[in-house]
Amino acid sequence: MSSTSQSASVTRLDLSKWSNLPVILMVIGVVGAGAGFALGGVKQFAFSWLLAFMFSLSLCLGGWFLVMVHHLFDASWSVATRRLCEHIACLLAPTMLILFLPIAFTAKEIYHWMKESPPDHSVLSKYPWFTVPGFYVTMAALFVIWWFYSNRLRYWSLRQDETGSAECTGKMRVYAASGIVLFAITLTLAAMLLMKGLMTEWYSTMYGVTYFASSVWVTLPTVYVITLILQRTTALRDVVKENTYYMIGSLFFAFTVFWAYVNFSQYFIIWNANMPEETFWYKLREVGSWKYVGQIVIIFGHFFIPFLMLLRIDWKLKLIPMVPLLAWAWLMHFVDLEFQIMPALHPKSIFSDGGWLVDLACVLFFVGVLMKVLIASIMRYPVYPQKDPRMSEMLGVYMPPTAGISSLPPAVAGSISPKGAK
Repeated sequence: MSSTSQSASVTRLDLSKWSNLPVILMVIGVVGAGAGFALGGVKQFAFSWLLAFMFSLSLCLGGWFLVMVHHLFDASWSVATRRLCEHIACLLAPTMLILFLPIAFTAKEIYHWMKESPPDHSVLSKYPWFTVPGFYVTMAALFVIWWFYSNRLRYWSLRQDETGSAECTGKMRVYAASGIVLFAITLTLAAMLLMKGLMTEWYSTMYGVTYFASSVWVTLPTVYVITLILQRTTALRDVVKENTYYMIGSLFFAFTVFWAYVNFSQYFIIWNANMPEETFWYKLREVGSWKYVGQIVIIFGHFFIPFLMLLRIDWKLKLIPMVPLLAWAWLMHFVDLEFQIMPALHPKSIFSDGGWLVDLACVLFFVGVLMKVLIASIMRYPVYPQKDPRMSEMLGVYMPPTAGISSLPPAVAGSISPKGAK
């Protein structure tokens, strides 16, 4: 590529206006988390850090899921957003692994079963997962799996940019086919150990599915807005089409319904069975302000508002409703995780001792760290797959079977990141 084209691509991928935001978020997070540690002690800090970790983990796992779904369904509309989802998935390791270390060091402050001797029957029945060695070995294994699959999927994607070989496409499909199974297993184990493990007496086979639904639900609007930002910088101007936003919005709508379905199913099955070892989890969340969080804020905020807004086809393509909906989705996901985690620490109220402010500060710190790493990845690699076999289909451009996949329109071929230019 000529020096003129390279200069143009540098101009196209200008994210300088976003470079200070991660630092600001991290500073606010450090100050808030530090104040929470000083005033609320190690236990409040540990629970707040756990909530922020699960919030961020849901985004990373959601990105990994979207990458695998793209390959499994051989989709064309998601080609433009595939590289972004690969970068989000690669945040699983080492970034999320490093952020997990405070949980590893303060686990005994979070999980009561780690200090019980002898262990309760509810803990013994979950052997070997709910043992101290089992906890750390399992989490180490999860991070290894997450790192391997996210890394391999992006590696072969970048290799495809260079060679355009069908081997790269085949490799990614193989990793997606095996990875989707391990995705279900590892996500469920993470949700069980880190969140459900707060109350080992409780039993639910739907818990992993509810966390999966929440993860993809909050990732989709995130991808929507980041794609919009990249398009506005003109980095994705020539490859992102109206259909891209419509399909993301449609999936967002689908997972809004799916989230409501699995959460209602879990509640209905437990209510219908009426077994004390299951119902106590919900009874605890019907005390104090938690009652209003569960029965009003989450039901109407997490389901009805997004559901009614996304019913309209044209609203999926309009910025005025969709951009605020991202902020609303993040807020509702935060409240949902508060409802899942914090009654174990503050059984009477979500506002007890101002703990929610520490929770929010930790989430802001995590978001700042993830944004910093994500921006660096976006700047380092081509913004979208350069030689994806579905590129011409996505663009609506006819290419004869004998033509090389690199024979893209000049406007498209030039819109790559600086280090991706050749």
